[in-house]
Amino acid sequence: MKELILLGSTGSIGTQTLDIVRGHREEIRVTALAAMRNTGLMENQIREFMPSCVCMYDADAAADLKSRVSDLPVRVLSGMDGLIEIAAGEGDIVLSAVVGMIGIRPVLAAIEMGKDIALANKETLVSAGHLIMPRIKESGVKLLPVDSEHSAIFQCLDHEPHHRISHIWLTCSGGTFRGKKRSELAGMKVRDALNNPNWDMGAKVTIDSASLVNKGLEVMEASWLFDVPVRKIRVVVQPQSLVHSAVAFDDGAVMAQIASPDMHLPIQYALFYPDRPPLAIPEADLSAIGSIVFEAPDTETFRGLPLAYAAAEAGGSMPTVFNAANEEAVKLFMEDRIGFLDIYDMIEGAMCAHRVTAHPSLEEILEAEKEARARVREMNHAS
Repeated sequence: MKELILLGSTGSIGTQTLDIVRGHREEIRVTALAAMRNTGLMENQIREFMPSCVCMYDADAAADLKSRVSDLPVRVLSGMDGLIEIAAGEGDIVLSAVVGMIGIRPVLAAIEMGKDIALANKETLVSAGHLIMPRIKESGVKLLPVDSEHSAIFQCLDHEPHHRISHIWLTCSGGTFRGKKRSELAGMKVRDALNNPNWDMGAKVTIDSASLVNKGLEVMEASWLFDVPVRKIRVVVQPQSLVHSAVAFDDGAVMAQIASPDMHLPIQYALFYPDRPPLAIPEADLSAIGSIVFEAPDTETFRGLPLAYAAAEAGGSMPTVFNAANEEAVKLFMEDRIGFLDIYDMIEGAMCAHRVTAHPSLEEILEAEKEARARVREMNHAS
């Protein structure tokens, strides 16, 4: 029986993770859940899965939840302290699906306690890969990627010689605005950006997918996960979202993972690795597909990708600035206070203003995040 700690249980990845648990009640037990502020859904999850401890990051939501579940023997915690306590508590695998940099401290706490990590939070490695990966190696715990692209690479590399990697092909659907030019993006609103053709994701990740910022974050994450230089990671648009990524080797072979675009597969793979229990999703029928399309990304229009490569090349604290500036800019875009293209300008402005710290501590990472967010807000007020 695996004991699962699920951080981000009310989001897209979290709810799909609980779908997997429902199908494997005799193999997985949920010991703890954490979310931001959706108390209604969290209450339902508590009553169904009966965890011993939960955390609502928002203090008011935690107080509300405590009154809702006062009839149940469950501890309700709040804030970062609550997330850390849950991550370090009862359980042997932590699936981190929280959004943003709040995932770093709980993951570090879980590693210190010897727990395996199923990672769906890109920012943890983007900002703190230099802190996380040495501790993963020292502790001997597993780090299992949940993102579909990183799971695909992980599967392609299983039992393969890592030193023979020529390069990695990181695929993307192209997002909601694939094929559009800069002039067409100027007037795009939030409702336009949220209409992803293939994937059911949360709002923030969907917007990041539309800007290709999400793919830039995944490039940086892949570099840490697979110990591959960023220059060896190439992005290719695969609009059908059937090829989830591929690895090219020195002998000319390219190994790809093909599957229907359904996040249940990489989630289940991370939870049960190295086993592959049955999963009720449509098989990718190659004879019915007929052809698979690949395209080069339009990096002149979708500047999130080249900005990400520049941040990765600068290294140190710069990836944190890239990520934090994007988070703040996306928040402003979702509030209809800036245009879609302004996201790129604000990321670039924050990066240009930043002085890189080469090997930042956790405190310096958090300070860089604070600085980048403040810079974006200043640019918005000035415009």
